[in-house]
Amino acid sequence: MVSAADYLRKILLSPVYEAARVTPLQPLKKLSERLGNHVTLKREDLQPVHSFKLRGAYHKIATLTTEQKEHGVIAASAGNHAQGVALSSAKLGIKAIIVMPKTTPDIKVDAVRRLGGNVMLHGNNFDEAYAESRRLSDVEGYTLIPPFDDVEVIAGQGTIGKELLEQDTRLTHVFVPVGGGGLAAGVAVYLKQLLPDIKVIGVEADGSACLKAAMTAGKPVSLDRVSLFADGVAVRRIGEETFRLCDQYLDEVVTVSNDQICAALKDIFDDCRAIAEPSGALSLAGLKAYCEREQIKGGRMAAILSGANVNFHSLRYVSERCEIGEKREGMLAVTIPERNGAFLDFCRNLGPRMVTEFNYRYSHAEQATLFVSVRLTGGDQELGQIQSQLEQNGYPVVNMTESELAKNHVRYMIGGRPPRQLHERLYSFKFPEQPGALMRFLETLGFRWNISLFHYRNHGADYGRVLCAFELPDQDVDAFHTYLREIGYAWKEVGDDPAYQLFLSSNR
Repeated sequence: MVSAADYLRKILLSPVYEAARVTPLQPLKKLSERLGNHVTLKREDLQPVHSFKLRGAYHKIATLTTEQKEHGVIAASAGNHAQGVALSSAKLGIKAIIVMPKTTPDIKVDAVRRLGGNVMLHGNNFDEAYAESRRLSDVEGYTLIPPFDDVEVIAGQGTIGKELLEQDTRLTHVFVPVGGGGLAAGVAVYLKQLLPDIKVIGVEADGSACLKAAMTAGKPVSLDRVSLFADGVAVRRIGEETFRLCDQYLDEVVTVSNDQICAALKDIFDDCRAIAEPSGALSLAGLKAYCEREQIKGGRMAAILSGANVNFHSLRYVSERCEIGEKREGMLAVTIPERNGAFLDFCRNLGPRMVTEFNYRYSHAEQATLFVSVRLTGGDQELGQIQSQLEQNGYPVVNMTESELAKNHVRYMIGGRPPRQLHERLYSFKFPEQPGALMRFLETLGFRWNISLFHYRNHGADYGRVLCAFELPDQDVDAFHTYLREIGYAWKEVGDDPAYQLFLSSNR
């Protein structure tokens, strides 16, 4: 068993700076002011491979024997570890085989090849790729470079702890993301020897909390499944050595939801104009959750931004969920009467709040169910007040803010074809976006023509966009168009659009 003193020596003498760089500890001024604590971010996204994984990979490979280096190294990874091994091997002039699942996106495969790694695509998942890397290691004599459960890898990751104390000796709390535990183990074993009173807190995603499960069981256990949203920490089983160190040196483990991770991603962008990957924002999400739970003020807290190798297309999901994660948006299902003017009455009951989404499709002759999202400034308490106010005014309300089904699916599926033939026309509107804009839009439309379809989503742009259908007899069309020109909103008729004809029109 490697002692804490041995780890300290390895970290202090690590050769990682032959490939890695000292990353800044950047203050998050906006978030610090909001939380009442001095919050800083350790910018590991600024490493040459945009991830801390370079540290552990380089330390491990640099400390191999001459014979091992001559035979070459092998690793299995579909992410940051692959790039760390590839760059480290190239720096040291060592052959590197990277086994990646066949399902790995081309962008990641190309990145490893550009860094000098010899990519071998094998299997349909990480487990199959890892099994092949072990087989090749045994058959060909390559040295297997583990992603986390290895003494030398842990020591390489621990150099982040060394830099943290060099950059701020007054830190009171350090938050570390946990996947397989290599980073948390290395940072914790270093910090706790030099500053025993510092709080070192691991942060896991709810859907891949393998360390928390191990601490409950008293030993590493395998999770039945893991969530892939924060793919950098999507590990089914904590390592043996990493668990030993984390169990001994971490003060506690905090778990956070996907929505909280999305909110932390937005905080990082707002303060740093940096785009982290979900696992990279994990520790900051844990910091925020810990501050809220403990009501701490005046602390000096650091979170480690572990990486920024983000799939660009995942940012669409992040933008949808971050406001909910920050408790700045609430989602409600509200039942209103099916009559002219009911939309406007409902908006007046909401008051001068910013409506961020409004979905409706005619479905019943007497009542309508709306899907409504509202911008919040007072979190859960304000949302509760809104719900109570609506119920007191006779509107049945269901809070859907915590419903994963609503957030992932239902909000995009509202509508469909109406239960009877409608003589309707479909229009697209654009209006200046500001608080109360939706209510003013409805007030301007008036009560004369019945609305049979309505969709609005605030995207933070200068102009809001509404898709709206009206029941219009043929003899009313000219008068209606004249009215639209008079009210001054930009509009166009879009009833010929195939999307409407295929999915929403009553004309079968």
